[in-house]
Amino acid sequence: MRAGNHGVGGEVASYSAEAIRQGSKSFAKAAMLFDPETRESVMMLYAWCRHCDDVIDGQTLGHGQQSMPIREKMERLRMLQEETARVCDGNPSDLPAFEALRQVLRKHDIPRRYLFELLDGFAMDALDVRHRTLEDTLRYCYHVAGVVGVMMACIMGVRDEEVIHRASDLGIAFQLTNIARDVRDDWEVGRCYLPEEWLARMQIAREDLHQPHCQERLHALACELVELAESYYASAKIGMARLPWRCAWAISSALLIYRDIGWKVRALGVEAWNGRTQVSTARKLAYLVAGCAMAANAVSRRDRMAVTARTGLWTRSVH
Repeated sequence: MRAGNHGVGGEVASYSAEAIRQGSKSFAKAAMLFDPETRESVMMLYAWCRHCDDVIDGQTLGHGQQSMPIREKMERLRMLQEETARVCDGNPSDLPAFEALRQVLRKHDIPRRYLFELLDGFAMDALDVRHRTLEDTLRYCYHVAGVVGVMMACIMGVRDEEVIHRASDLGIAFQLTNIARDVRDDWEVGRCYLPEEWLARMQIAREDLHQPHCQERLHALACELVELAESYYASAKIGMARLPWRCAWAISSALLIYRDIGWKVRALGVEAWNGRTQVSTARKLAYLVAGCAMAANAVSRRDRMAVTARTGLWTRSVH
């Protein structure tokens, strides 16, 4: 990955907007609600995250994942780490995703450790790390999604440690929802993010995840993830009250849309895995309106809102 001085300005912004439009239709709807400057930075950060994920999995905008040897995945990860380090040092890049990241870092004081924590999450996938306990699954959720929430919060001007934890909680909730939705698709590429101790409790062998006789029990575990996500969504709502109004509106809407995915997985039973569970455009638009009301209520009550403790929620060690 060589650097230069291409892919700047409008080209990078257009690349980033297309990346989020193609890569995350749910978040793309909510992202429209940010003020223009925040929206551009959020899209640019998303473009870098999406690019890194695609490079590790040999896919395009989250689709068409290819099988490849671990050695090749780790080589790709090394290249991503090197280019990320170069951009963190202020060097321009030929790659639009990295040039987008450079521009975000120039505007917002995002600690570089968060960038590399995300890459550590991609390393877990590259190395096919097994998730034996719920703690393992939650740690993975933080590294591939929770830390993205933290970086997004930094773009929104958040520096308070308590609010940072709530932003991480929202990312973790999103990822728990994704895991519940994608159990079958993940297993088709050899991955399982459900805790193995949960599988053992339900007497499901890892190699039998695709077997028809296991689907009802597997769905019961997916519902447990959806229920677990509720605690993280509830925590995130408290953090939203500390965001600027437009940011609170966008994040509230994203929360409602993603949360609905989990509810649909729970309601549809094993049929949820016969296709990709999605939220219709009409429901997304309804959630944009509901998100407005949720954000207005939270922001108006921010000085009177009781802040409940994050008891029992996964928390990144600062050591």
